[in-house]
Amino acid sequence: MNRTIHIAAALLIGPDGKTLLVRKRNTLAFMQPGGKIEPGEQPVHALARELDEELGVRIDPAQAQYLGAFSAPAANEPGFEVKCELFRVDVAEAVNIAAEIEEAVWVEGDSHGHLELAPLTRDHILPIYAAL
Repeated sequence: MNRTIHIAAALLIGPDGKTLLVRKRNTLAFMQPGGKIEPGEQPVHALARELDEELGVRIDPAQAQYLGAFSAPAANEPGFEVKCELFRVDVAEAVNIAAEIEEAVWVEGDSHGHLELAPLTRDHILPIYAAL
């Protein structure tokens, strides 16, 4: 059995330089917006679809900057690993949470210390954000 979940996620950067973290309904951990890549779907197209569904953010896939592939234990599926194709996306418009998103928060620097973070976010993505 394949215990890997393939996702596309956004290091979403707002006009003030902060990055967006989201928490899905009935979960505790905050993570980057994004979601599962459908069979045959390009990661950047999965990302565009998920950002539109979850946040009402429409992006031009050509504007998404690929940052690499990262793996970590899945935050919400015990025993699974998440493999993430990560893209930087700069946005100017407001986000409107929808679909399964319960909460969204813009963070910068160390302003996220009080949040429970998904392992991928904590160990890989926020260090990349801090280095920008």
